Amino acid sequence: MTTNVAVETTPEAPLWNDPTQDIAVRVSALIDAMTLEEKIGQLYGVWVGASAEGGEVAPHQHDMEEAVDLDALLPAGLGQLTRPFGTAPVDPALGALSLSRTQKRIASANRFGIPALAHEECLAGFATWGATAYPVPLSWGATFDPGLIRRMAAAIGRDMRSVGVHQGLAPVLDVVRDARWGRVEETIGEDPYLVGSIGTAYVQGLQSTGVVATLKHFAGYSASRAGRNLAPVGMGPRERADIILPPFEMAVREGGAGSVMHAYTDTDGMPSAADEDLLTGLLRDTWGFDGTVVADYFGIAFLKTLHGLAADWAEAAGAALRAGVDVELPTVKTFGTPLAEAVRAGRVPESLIDRALRRVLTQKARLGLLDGDWNPVPAALDGADPDDPDTLRGTIDLDSPANRELARTVAEEAVVLLTNDGTLPLDRPRRIALVGPNAAEATAVLGCYSFPQHVGVHHPQTPAGIDLPTLHDALRHEFPDAELTVVRGTGVDDGDVTGIAEAVRVAREADVVVAALGDRAGLFGRGTSGEGCDSESLTLPGAQQHLLDALLDTGRPVVAVLLAGRPYALGRAVDEAAAIVQSFFPGAEGTTAIAGVLSGRTNPSGRLPVSVPRGSGAQPATYLGARLAQVSDVSSIDPTAAFAFGHGMSYTSFHWDDLSVDQAEADTAGEFSLAFTVRNTGERHGTEVVQLYLHDPVASVVQPVQRLVGYTRVPLAPGEERRLRVTVPADLASFTGRNGRRVVEPGELHLRLSASSADVRLTARVALTGPERHVDHTRRFHARFEQGTGHGPGTEPRTAG
Repeated sequence: MTTNVAVETTPEAPLWNDPTQDIAVRVSALIDAMTLEEKIGQLYGVWVGASAEGGEVAPHQHDMEEAVDLDALLPAGLGQLTRPFGTAPVDPALGALSLSRTQKRIASANRFGIPALAHEECLAGFATWGATAYPVPLSWGATFDPGLIRRMAAAIGRDMRSVGVHQGLAPVLDVVRDARWGRVEETIGEDPYLVGSIGTAYVQGLQSTGVVATLKHFAGYSASRAGRNLAPVGMGPRERADIILPPFEMAVREGGAGSVMHAYTDTDGMPSAADEDLLTGLLRDTWGFDGTVVADYFGIAFLKTLHGLAADWAEAAGAALRAGVDVELPTVKTFGTPLAEAVRAGRVPESLIDRALRRVLTQKARLGLLDGDWNPVPAALDGADPDDPDTLRGTIDLDSPANRELARTVAEEAVVLLTNDGTLPLDRPRRIALVGPNAAEATAVLGCYSFPQHVGVHHPQTPAGIDLPTLHDALRHEFPDAELTVVRGTGVDDGDVTGIAEAVRVAREADVVVAALGDRAGLFGRGTSGEGCDSESLTLPGAQQHLLDALLDTGRPVVAVLLAGRPYALGRAVDEAAAIVQSFFPGAEGTTAIAGVLSGRTNPSGRLPVSVPRGSGAQPATYLGARLAQVSDVSSIDPTAAFAFGHGMSYTSFHWDDLSVDQAEADTAGEFSLAFTVRNTGERHGTEVVQLYLHDPVASVVQPVQRLVGYTRVPLAPGEERRLRVTVPADLASFTGRNGRRVVEPGELHLRLSASSADVRLTARVALTGPERHVDHTRRFHARFEQGTGHGPGTEPRTAG
């Protein structure tokens, strides 16, 4: 239904073009002036590729879509441009020129001069040719450092915005429920608080640059049965409410996310794309979200083809609109002619069109796309000559030294030292045997949504566009005096064992063996990790475990280095390797970061965002298990992790003591305050990651044995100690009770100050008193850590953030 607003307009200055007017008034006036086709035109995107010569974009064809005639569509307007930079390799400056020319064409073709909103993937950096490849989200989680991830996201956003991009399809807020799922690399971890806090920081950083962040996949995509991609989800309402939804709550409320992408999956028979209770009742009516809901690619059509909820495209479009989906992506399918015909036939109310349109136009107004002085030329092309494209080539740098330095910092903080018998750091070894499929593979550091792995593989004649030093390159630079011998041994997943004998021979002649193992990222079966690359078990792919065991048999010290997208069971290596270094697709600077850890130039501070299993088949498993999920005498399967969530070693040691509790009781609306001291008792500067877990011994419904409710990084010089105070709101003890509402119950709680989920250092036993209390999405999400002034040998007084 169209809202009539009394306004005064002139042909020269329509109200909707006036940025001094209230956005709601501007949008209402514009909606009133639009035909049905013009309204619908704003509700879909078209998948395009920028011109490598700087000309206008060309529609991209996909096996799930029909050809698009831009000339026929544009007079009615166009809502979005899908991945103009991320469809094929294109020089950034010429891509920006192509997008600018296309936006001018789009705006000129419709009566209201409205340009399209351009979106791109940005899961591990701006997914375009020549842009910095940052570590994947699982590495973000390993940093336990929201501030750093906020900085990284801001750098990504600045690059995107500078060339004319408005929306980024990140972050992924799915919580890992089964590590066999191929998209584990895209997630932040297996704990909802870690996912929510890191993901919210990413949203804040990206949106600080004027790029709209898109939360995905809403909701439950990662909880599919057997870890299969795009499979049914089997979970109850409490798992959804207490594990899956909190990261989205946090990112909406604290991050102010501008967009949400629905999930492909169905939960208990209800596809997310058609779930009105989820997309409208919860997201908008309860949480107050006021941005746009966009379709995961082809997701609305899937209501007909995969879910069987719609008999035709119009019915699919109507179901999605009714549920709360505003924009069809990546291209027009159901929201085009089928929807217009359905509205005219009375099958879909026009009020649903207007509702979605209001959200889309509001977002465009906030981005300045409705302003009368809107300019299609992005900041990076200011002053450039658009008539001489050849002079533009190479003038925009999306892989700047500042980007690389930031990427290196994230990679360094994300490296996790799992075990070490004292072999690391390496002390000037004379002979290093570098063995394994990832020893000299440049792309071993990249996730499946990096441009080279996502798109570049289809253009083998085009160079990667960024420098990707191999682990061989990095170790050669890190240990210039060592004799470094490289042997592949076996492939990532080819099962070839013919090279293992040579690997063993080289290993026996070395002082130390570095085994470079792990994954190859790809899409839909082209890799061992990534979208559609699910695994039947968590055994290392191919013959890699066979190679690793053979290296262990040599008796030489073996340092296993994992460049992977998920955790793997490592068999004998858990107990027999000299050291194990875990890195989750650490990006373009990843091998440099790993080399720094091996040499000791960097003291590792990464912590596991996912548990590393001891057995390859004990899945699904997560540290968030209830008591029945733990090892027992009545099952022959032991799900206990080899390395627990939150685990990570350092080259120094830390001692925690002197716990004090201000008061042992608090009201269910109150808070607790604890204080304790952390001391660096070693000989090197290092960073301890303090983790706070909550254990609820007795509750009205079954609870995990413990769950993370807070964390902080504590940098300390040798001999330095720091007094930490942590305030713990009672809200953090809330969970979904028997009646489906979130509740804080009176009773005993254990607050565990821990170095990992399996390494409790101090425990405060406290109690909540008073009446049972219901809370909602406005509850407090965080414990507050305050770090006092550090003091001790060789330190200067300072205040920690």
